Amino acid sequence: MKRLSLIALLLTACLLGISACSADKAPAATYTLLDGSRVTQAQLTGKVSLINFWATSCTSCVAEMPELIATHNKFKDKGFETVAVAMSYDPPSYVVNFAQTRQLPFKVAIDNTGVLARDWGDIQLTPTTLLVNKRGEIVKRFVGPPNFSELHQLIEKLLAES
Repeated sequence: MKRLSLIALLLTACLLGISACSADKAPAATYTLLDGSRVTQAQLTGKVSLINFWATSCTSCVAEMPELIATHNKFKDKGFETVAVAMSYDPPSYVVNFAQTRQLPFKVAIDNTGVLARDWGDIQLTPTTLLVNKRGEIVKRFVGPPNFSELHQLIEKLLAES
């Protein structure tokens, strides 16, 4: 019984991102971008990628966008990619308007069916941000706005890995 409790505790910690879980692979996601093109998570292998689930109605999401833009611009030429995934309940016209008026420099996708949020761990809270290393493993999961200084340090570390 004690062993089952320990396993349950470790699994819970892993799901909550409390400890580093070995090799949590990013899902085989396909993102449909605002221009209609598609990008797969497999195409991002070899890069460090930041996947941000957000909504135009989420004040924290809107508030963190300038930091996401700055993060993307700082690392984009070093093998870093950003994909902002709008939640299924976000009206597509709002997402397009937001991306255009804010001149978002990174990939923006709309999760029309909710399958992306489900595949990434049943994401329901926004913003939720996932950092994926070059091998396609989820390194960190942030619920709420991340500490961008710490995020930048982690990105630099991951970019330096071979």
